[in-house]
Amino acid sequence: MNLPLRAIVAAVWLLPFALMGGPGVHAQQAAHIRATLLAEGPALPGQTVTMAVLMEPEAGWHGYWSNPGDAGLPLSLDWTLPAGAKAGDLQFPVPRTLVVQGLMNHVYEQAYAVLVPVTLPADARVGSTLAVSAKAQWLACTNQICVPERASLMGTITVGGGAKDGRFAAWRAALPARLDQPARFEATPAGLSLAVPFPASAAVDDPHFFIGAQGLVDYAAPQAFRRQGDWLIVDLARAKGALPEHPQSVSGVLALGPGAGGLAITATPGAVPKGGTPIGGSAKAAFSWGTLALAMLGALAGGLILNVMPCVFPILSLKAMALARGNSRHARAEGLAYSAGVILACLLLGAVLLALRAGGAQVGWAFQLQNPGVVAVLVLLATAITANFAGLYELPGLSVSRSGASAGTVGGAFGTGLLAAFVATPCTGPFMAAAMGVALVLPPLAGMAVFAALGLGLALPFLLIGFVPPLRRILPRPGPWMDRFRRAMAVPMGLTVAALLWLAWRQGGWGLVAAAAILAIVLLAMLALAERQRRQGRRVTAWVAPLALALVAVALFAAPRLAARPATESDGLPGAQPFSQATLDRVRASGKPVFLYFTADWCLSCKVNESVAIDREATAKAFAKAGVQVIVGDWTRADPAITTFLTTQGAAGVPLYLWYAPGAASPAKLPQVLTPQTLPDLAAKTQQDG
Repeated sequence: MNLPLRAIVAAVWLLPFALMGGPGVHAQQAAHIRATLLAEGPALPGQTVTMAVLMEPEAGWHGYWSNPGDAGLPLSLDWTLPAGAKAGDLQFPVPRTLVVQGLMNHVYEQAYAVLVPVTLPADARVGSTLAVSAKAQWLACTNQICVPERASLMGTITVGGGAKDGRFAAWRAALPARLDQPARFEATPAGLSLAVPFPASAAVDDPHFFIGAQGLVDYAAPQAFRRQGDWLIVDLARAKGALPEHPQSVSGVLALGPGAGGLAITATPGAVPKGGTPIGGSAKAAFSWGTLALAMLGALAGGLILNVMPCVFPILSLKAMALARGNSRHARAEGLAYSAGVILACLLLGAVLLALRAGGAQVGWAFQLQNPGVVAVLVLLATAITANFAGLYELPGLSVSRSGASAGTVGGAFGTGLLAAFVATPCTGPFMAAAMGVALVLPPLAGMAVFAALGLGLALPFLLIGFVPPLRRILPRPGPWMDRFRRAMAVPMGLTVAALLWLAWRQGGWGLVAAAAILAIVLLAMLALAERQRRQGRRVTAWVAPLALALVAVALFAAPRLAARPATESDGLPGAQPFSQATLDRVRASGKPVFLYFTADWCLSCKVNESVAIDREATAKAFAKAGVQVIVGDWTRADPAITTFLTTQGAAGVPLYLWYAPGAASPAKLPQVLTPQTLPDLAAKTQQDG
């Protein structure tokens, strides 16, 4: 077999470097890719700590993955460690493709971190500092030239306990998630055919398979992807000039598309399904009108259900009561204006979400509630609505009086629609999760149509009241009781404020709670003063609007600076473990049944299911009897690893409930509404089958 082109090119590049025999690019400031050795934090004797080699290329330069492709060289490390210490394999993040003059390269064009597990000596002394070093070599390239570089990297590890470096969470999330199901491959006359288990409900955008072994496939040849049920199949062309080979296994990384991460897979010989639906260079080619129609129907039904949420129902009820007093022309105009506000809010949230994902951010539905600043803003908003309901002042669009300045205005209805959508959309419920998961991977226009359907579902009850007179006639007649009803609705909205403050505590501790509460008190004082001046005939908009915007800005940007780490871990079943891919792999390897669920403190349907079906004594006893292992993924704050896992399961948000039976190749996805007997029955059935 001829020497691979990659080896020839690498030899030419490295020849001057080897002949000089000097230190090469030893000084960091001379390197086109700056390398730094970092430890995640302290570790106890005998424990493993993660080290990172942070690689920071200059603009226009790039480094290489473990298999660089047709040309290039990856990072290599020659460690010097304390006696008894041991370094593991290098763990590379998901790479990108770069074709230069017909050569396919697997590269990193932005800063990236290569992680390495290092096990400390068992006899290390607590309180001491261990010096570690590594001689690093890599190739730095532009599209025109390449420069071999090296550096002596120095680092330290403290033996003991202490804080962790927060950057490692993002670096670890950039690694490919390990596929928890077996993949299969077949040798074909043209090359290799690989079948990867992948849920039919999970769309994929612009996939690419980075093979780990060298010399097996033609890296630059087009990769043909197709879908067959719960399999994603890729056909790879054999390397040019290579004789047919029959490897015992094929490993690599399946990149799922921009911002979607990747899957680390190992495939063994086996039958690969034939046929299937071809998909092109992106998920856009897999678009179908049937998929869009089902997603829009699910979003419409999910939007309808959002109307019964405790933070939306009072708003909808008051607007419906106020609408009952108007004539047909006003009712229709307000119904259309309210619907326009709701749909616009959903479209804006959807557009921001799609833009963030296109930019590489690992976010999902309700991403805004993972930001402590947004939670602080919602505290202000819910406080203002509660004060309005209690009669402290009149909020435009939420008046039920006959003569209030805000009563029966189209502008007020539009603003109320925006308000209702913003406070409702953070939750997911039945029908919504699958629809939102599809929307995130459809072409942008089709995805926006799904978000519009969600808004239409949320607006539909009020729209029907506006356009169907019999529905208005069945509403109670206007009267003094409406003011009492409005004051009564202050109770659920006040509970919403309390729930948001609790969420602030869960996300950022007492510092964030105190900041949000102080801002809310200032807002209440401002609104009370404004209402007093308004009743005296004074104009208040000129000073109220700037102050309100200033409070929102402080809540959004300044309050999060007081946020600490989450106050406590999520309560749950005894022995529940926090989610990580490594934990899931380890627990599944034990041969015991696994219940994996994802939740968030801001998700109402999650908390209902936990109260009704999960955090119950009967469930705990059934799980203990059957040996069920429980893993919890808490998505209250942004977690790229959880977002990536949800994406691979075809889910855009929480809740998600998965049941891994012993020995099963894939999990069973449980319904989003659990009954008290759902989990005990599953545990009992698993015990009987075992």
